[in-house]
Amino acid sequence: VQLVESGGGLVQPGGSLRLSCAASGFTFSRYHMSWYRQAPGKQRELVSGITSSGRSINYLNSVNGRFTISRDNAKNTVYLQMNSLKPEDTAVYYCNRDPLLSNWGQGTQVTVSS
Repeated sequence: VQLVESGGGLVQPGGSLRLSCAASGFTFSRYHMSWYRQAPGKQRELVSGITSSGRSINYLNSVNGRFTISRDNAKNTVYLQMNSLKPEDTAVYYCNRDPLLSNWGQGTQVTVSS
């Protein structure tokens, strides 16, 4: 079972990034998937989740209207399109399923700074 996040980087405030999470080792299409983030010195927080079918989605209030989660069950991949990025979005971003896998991926660093 593996989760591999990618797509992070350094971006200026107001910029955009698209994160990807490739899953393997389980039947991806059967699971609710979520994106989490952890900023330095803070606890990991749930950013967004999407049901197995993709019909139901939820967002952290602070990212609602700026971030869009999606999934491609044929590619076993979940995405997070992040627009209008702010410095407070700086964090390591992770994906996981529900129920959580104990072995988190390495995450992908997102740094928003001028």
